[in-house]
Amino acid sequence: MPVKGRIIRIAGPLVVAEGMSGAKMYEMVEVGEERLVGEITKISGDKAFIQVYESTTGLRPGEPVYGTGEPLSVELGPGLLGQIFDGIQRPLGKIKDLTGSIFVKRGVKVPALDRHKKWHFKPNTELKPGDKVHAGDVLGTVQETPLIEHRIMVPPDIPSATLEWLAPEGDYTVEDTIAVVTVPGRGKVELKMMHRWPVRRARPVKEKLEPIEPLLTGIRVIDTLFPLAKGGAAAIPGPFGSGKTVTLHSLAKWSAAKVVIYIGCGERGNEMTDALRRFPKYKDPWTGRPLLERTILVANTSNMPVAAREASIYTGMTMAEYYRDMGYDVLLIADSTSRWAEALREIAGRLEEMPAEEGYPSYLASRLAEFYERAGRAVLLGRPNRVGSVSIAAAVSPPGGDFTEPVTSHTRRFVRVFWALDVALASARHYPAINWIISYSAYVDLVAKWWHENIDPRWKEYRDEMYSILLREDELKEIVRLVGTEGLSERDKLILETARLIREGFLKQNAFDPIDAFSTPQKQFKLMRAIIDFHRSAMRLVEHGIPVKAIREKLSDKLTKLMRAKFEIPNDEIDKIDKIREEILEALDRLMEEYTTA
Repeated sequence: MPVKGRIIRIAGPLVVAEGMSGAKMYEMVEVGEERLVGEITKISGDKAFIQVYESTTGLRPGEPVYGTGEPLSVELGPGLLGQIFDGIQRPLGKIKDLTGSIFVKRGVKVPALDRHKKWHFKPNTELKPGDKVHAGDVLGTVQETPLIEHRIMVPPDIPSATLEWLAPEGDYTVEDTIAVVTVPGRGKVELKMMHRWPVRRARPVKEKLEPIEPLLTGIRVIDTLFPLAKGGAAAIPGPFGSGKTVTLHSLAKWSAAKVVIYIGCGERGNEMTDALRRFPKYKDPWTGRPLLERTILVANTSNMPVAAREASIYTGMTMAEYYRDMGYDVLLIADSTSRWAEALREIAGRLEEMPAEEGYPSYLASRLAEFYERAGRAVLLGRPNRVGSVSIAAAVSPPGGDFTEPVTSHTRRFVRVFWALDVALASARHYPAINWIISYSAYVDLVAKWWHENIDPRWKEYRDEMYSILLREDELKEIVRLVGTEGLSERDKLILETARLIREGFLKQNAFDPIDAFSTPQKQFKLMRAIIDFHRSAMRLVEHGIPVKAIREKLSDKLTKLMRAKFEIPNDEIDKIDKIREEILEALDRLMEEYTTA
């Protein structure tokens, strides 16, 4: 590896080297005698500004810088699932085994994928020597985990080729040749089960599709009120203590995504430790298998090099796109993009760039846009024809819960779902603390068809009515503060009673309760229908002059039973919710008869 230049200045993670003529932007370099990993982020004349992904303590001017000629890339192949990487895809478990230390020592180089482990490869029997193959074509499969069949594909940088040889069924390492193709202008190329891909370059697809299927999470306030579609992007902003991490863990654990990439980007060490301890114990609710069999963890805590934090979300996204290309629905969770933006701000300061709002660089918005636009549902390259998606759920940590600060305000421009966490709700022990007044989802109309076809054709009607009741309750709160409930009409009193039912019996959810932690779409609809049907029937009684107080007293036990149904009735016994609903409606009919005959 040739020496490109020598260090002339060191400022924290930023190293400036001279004599770097011919270097390229975003080229990977190795810095100093210990060959620390770095990336060129700015070029001025023959000087290169390098952000180093490891601690620069002890580095001295005059030490050499070695060029690689390649951008920051990750290894893609079987063996990624179940692993814990840092922000530049170094396997933390293997580094600990190698060094015997809980800290990542400088200059340690361990490949992301195990070079010695053998995988059982089954070739695509439809392919024969002489066949034309294209980017994305499936050459064969490997059972990576009991949950995931790993599809070995022609890399995207080989648009078209002729297949010369395909390996027979057998056991191979990721570096063994499993196919030979002839590429026009390049001659014969050996394909292995792994390949590398630049993290800052989106992997290509054939066609982007409109997200129309909900990404079910089992969280009622999300699935029913503010749904996220497969291929959509959501932000979950909230101040400290509002429940971001617990909500993100629930998304990772319960969502209907086939593969989950969880990025701890700049989080506190104790929070990341908690995640690393919990995830191996979680069970996949859809199969009962360990959750890690479909999960990749990227751990880049706040005490790790700031430059690697900036790269971590791109590392996670590239791995997410890789599994999407196999035809899977992937959920990428980033906790949190505020810490990523702070890393961007620190690096920009070291580069002496002109700051914009609150010291963030002027290109903050464009970097956020580049990240979120990589989400999507798409028709993928290659054969057989398949559709995959990458959905993003990214936490934002605005200081003091100020949603007008730059990271939150720019993020709102690029996401279509906004789950705003409210510290007042969290303080009142209402979890998830998603504020239903300022949160929104632009996917409601798009996913309504799925709900109508698979759950009930009245879903949108009931959902809209429930949401309008909550909005009306918010309007009435100001009146109640001024004159109390006695100044309200009976119709408005019923609105408050129904809103209480919705909040306590539907929106509140215990992430640690074995029954309430996950709610199937069928259970969600039945709970919602029971509450709204009560409201409609009770409204008819109110219109006949029956006071809400009488309705509440007569149905007190049954309404309490309905509110407790969420954690007393399991997902496989939801017919019991219908019985509670029928009891409530019958009780309302009897009350009507009593008043009309009196």
